[in-house]
Amino acid sequence: MDTPTVQQNASENGEIPLLTPYQMGKFKLSHRIVLAPMTRQRSYGYVPQPHAIHYYSQRTTKGGFLITEATGISDTAQGFPDTPGIWTKEQVEAWKPIVDTVHAKGGIFFCQIVHAGRVSNTGFQPNGQAPISSTDKGLTDASKFSTPRCLRADEVPLIVNDFRLAARNAIEAGFDGVEIHGAHGFLIDEFLKDKVNDRTDQYGGSLENRCRFAFEIVEAIAEEIGSDNLGIRLSPFADYFESGDSNPEALGLYLAESLNKFGIAYCHMVEPRMKTAGEKVESHQSLVPMKKAFNGTFIVAGGYEEEDGNKAIAENRTDLIAYGRRFLSNPDLPKRFEIHAPLNKYDRSTFYTSDPVIGYTDYPFLEANA
Repeated sequence: MDTPTVQQNASENGEIPLLTPYQMGKFKLSHRIVLAPMTRQRSYGYVPQPHAIHYYSQRTTKGGFLITEATGISDTAQGFPDTPGIWTKEQVEAWKPIVDTVHAKGGIFFCQIVHAGRVSNTGFQPNGQAPISSTDKGLTDASKFSTPRCLRADEVPLIVNDFRLAARNAIEAGFDGVEIHGAHGFLIDEFLKDKVNDRTDQYGGSLENRCRFAFEIVEAIAEEIGSDNLGIRLSPFADYFESGDSNPEALGLYLAESLNKFGIAYCHMVEPRMKTAGEKVESHQSLVPMKKAFNGTFIVAGGYEEEDGNKAIAENRTDLIAYGRRFLSNPDLPKRFEIHAPLNKYDRSTFYTSDPVIGYTDYPFLEANA
């Protein structure tokens, strides 16, 4: 898969790099600003709700690319209250009107699918069982997270199949594709990172073995729905939920190079400056080697503003940029970037509340765009 050429001189020609069109495989995007996946905890009982129709519709532009909040693949995949799933018929049916509304406005919509792994507790698990992981080591905060059970090698294909079925369900719900959540300390990341993965079987030890689980999932989903409908999110440099790695550069580069054989639509990586959830930190590390190694579309995320986003596109350091908090608090973010308008400030205290309006669909639009 050839990487589309970035317009190197966009800013010199009077164009705004973030607002130049881009061809992501078979998907024609009108701009480079992606709605990042953001957990919102407003899917009561793990079922997407009608208020999500308004939330995603507000952030849809013709030719814009949106990625859903992390969506569980099975009844063992959940780790937080009121996060959506896509393993039951009821959930699939609930997603359909949300997807239809985004498509009616001309958006391209991918569903991010996830298994929380050890970032869970027995209260979220069927029959109060222990969460599963690559290890039996628990997180430090035992009041929130239960000690996990190490997944046996013969059970791994069952989880791979859960991912495959979730991807099939996403396509049935009308999504254009799926993004595998392989980042931020959840199950796939727990296999990838050597500070978590202490296995001695074919899924542990070497870089090749630690990445095996992720690649088996990629392969299974690519065979199920087509590689051109598939992306993956990775955070090799991050230490979310105590999931660090001793050599993140080697891990990121190996992942980027190895993913080429599957021909997936995109690789979505979190910037090294985002070590943990929250504010960005200074970092000398870079995703550029991974961008150069990967043949498809490359997406970066992690604390981008308007100016550094435009610069990253203009300098060919990425193809697309995923915006989270800025897009949450500014549903018309592409329009604001177009006219260099001031941005609404986000309210972190309402990120994960259950209110269907406050901190969800009540952020104001520009007057001229209301």
